[in-house]
Amino acid sequence: MSGAERTEGKEAAAAGDPERSLGLSDASPDEGVVEDLPLIDEKAVEQLAEGLISHYLPDLQRSKSALQELTQNQVVLLETLEQEISKFKECNSIVDINALFSEAKHYHNKLVNIRNEMMMLHEKTSKLKKRALKLQQKRQKEELEREQQREKELEREKQLTAKPAKRT
Repeated sequence: MSGAERTEGKEAAAAGDPERSLGLSDASPDEGVVEDLPLIDEKAVEQLAEGLISHYLPDLQRSKSALQELTQNQVVLLETLEQEISKFKECNSIVDINALFSEAKHYHNKLVNIRNEMMMLHEKTSKLKKRALKLQQKRQKEELEREQQREKELEREKQLTAKPAKRT
């Protein structure tokens, strides 16, 4: 704020301008100092400002470019990290798939074993049925032979029993 602007501000405050009125907290500790300083040439202030800017501007621009580079590197790192996370998720799903395949293989082996047992049991039952049929046929044959033997014995007994002679 230049000295002219400060005097305008004081005049506005004195005139009762509500926008320019100063309160107790608005009073600057340097307020009386401006009048004590000699007037500074505007051109000199501008040159000093340009010198200050030209002194710090390259460093600030380098800092700005370094910050931009860091920001870009962070973005690249974040993208890489997201890709790695997705790879880990895929690995976990692959592990799950591998577990499912091994489980499927285990159950397939169980089914093959059950099928083999069923085939073996079918063969055994077929053999047992054949054997039971042969035994049944043998028993029937033996019963038939016993029946025939009994009939022969009855017939023989009939022949051996005394028959009264016929009178003629």
